[in-house]
Amino acid sequence: MKRQGSVSQSLALVAVLGLGGSLATAPAAAEERRTPQAEWGQCPDDVVAEAAPTELQCATVPVPLDYADPEGEQIDLSVSRLAAADPDKRRGVLMLNPGGPGGSGLALSALLVAQGLPTSVTDRYDLIGMDTRGIGHSTPVSCGFTTDSPYYSNIPPYAVDDAAVTAQAKVAEQAAEQCADNDRDDRLRHLTTANTARDLDRIRAALDEEKTSYLGYSYGTALGAAYASMFPERADRIVLDSNIGATHLDRDGLRRYALGMEQTLPDFAKWAARRHDSYGLGRTPQQVRASYLTIAGRLDKAPVAGIGGSLFRLLTFGHLFKQTQYPQLAQTWQAMLEGDEAAARDLSAAQKTADGALSPNDNALTVFLSVTCNDVEWPEDVTAYRQGVAEDRERYPLFGAATANITPCAFWPYTPTEPPVKIDAEGPRNVLLLQNRRDASTPHRGGKMLREKFGDRARLVSVDDSGHGVYVLGNNSCALNTTTRYLVEGEMPTKDALCRAD
Repeated sequence: MKRQGSVSQSLALVAVLGLGGSLATAPAAAEERRTPQAEWGQCPDDVVAEAAPTELQCATVPVPLDYADPEGEQIDLSVSRLAAADPDKRRGVLMLNPGGPGGSGLALSALLVAQGLPTSVTDRYDLIGMDTRGIGHSTPVSCGFTTDSPYYSNIPPYAVDDAAVTAQAKVAEQAAEQCADNDRDDRLRHLTTANTARDLDRIRAALDEEKTSYLGYSYGTALGAAYASMFPERADRIVLDSNIGATHLDRDGLRRYALGMEQTLPDFAKWAARRHDSYGLGRTPQQVRASYLTIAGRLDKAPVAGIGGSLFRLLTFGHLFKQTQYPQLAQTWQAMLEGDEAAARDLSAAQKTADGALSPNDNALTVFLSVTCNDVEWPEDVTAYRQGVAEDRERYPLFGAATANITPCAFWPYTPTEPPVKIDAEGPRNVLLLQNRRDASTPHRGGKMLREKFGDRARLVSVDDSGHGVYVLGNNSCALNTTTRYLVEGEMPTKDALCRAD
């Protein structure tokens, strides 16, 4: 019955739970007998190109669209494998997830290898990437968002006042209706974190493995936490990197993005202050922060070549994910501060076009919305969002009036079919949590939240660093060594640890 109700970058970056309680599941042995073994072959051309020069194999694993009807409609999941380099040392499989929800992971193993994943890990594990249900090559879904659509980011626009919240509510409602209208195969309602965790276990069975290890980033931590809770006896070594704090993304989780930006912008401000003579953004971190507020305020009143205050804030948020993006961010600020219309036109054209073609981000936007809205109930009263925006505009002045703004989840056409997956603190001690102390989209609080929920099952490694992604994607030697020791030797820290800045 219908009703009203990541690791990436820039506008597509924010692109995040169980059938358990009320529905019986088949015994493990019967489940595995029903799961056909994966047959490896050539990967799709785009995956081959993205993974080059690393050579991957790919396979298709069928899973139920609806686990309440396991013998009903099946959908195909596309899975990749980078086989363990040393068969004599092979331990098993290490499943990978890049986050989102909505991120393609088929070539993630190649990316990690290119970024320096230690050979001690690649010797011991088959690295298993995948497009999870609804994504890319895995029976993709679409809301039909186009390049000129008013809905173009999973983070709402910054609301300068109550009227802006009301205006965004119309955009959000239209987006939800558009998803419902395009859901002709009735698949969107089945995109949940819990169903995706069940898919992971079907993949494990198709690989003929008794257990699976797991490395997930960003939203991938929610998926990994759900899997470790739903299938604790099948979870081997679990690494959750850049945690959102739960097995789902809810309104409070989205609002924590603003906390993350408050904690992370000072790193960019220090960097820019040391380069004032080049970029002119301020000689002190305080002056750089003031430049941000000045630019955003000006653009709220008078956009430059299509770049308004909302888009400027969103671009800043996205560029705080990696310190390597700081120079480009400084260029953007400089152009906006100087009112450079030519630079603004180039930037605007790179973000959005008006040709009405299907947006390249449509699939990611659709999956993010479906999983996030299906996992948990969101407030439906626009007044709640007006109040939240007013609170967070004061509490988190950099970005709070964006992340507290209304989303299509307020008007989503489907109700959650089950509650979010509850963290199981009774399983084995096998969950290693990694968290930078300053991270725009997954602030340190998320790691602490998950550590508390997992109890003695987990250990938290906090890293005195900035950015999104710790293991291999970051540059901290302590975090790299600690995680590699765990994956290779099974050596879990005896207590929570702090990795100091290199």
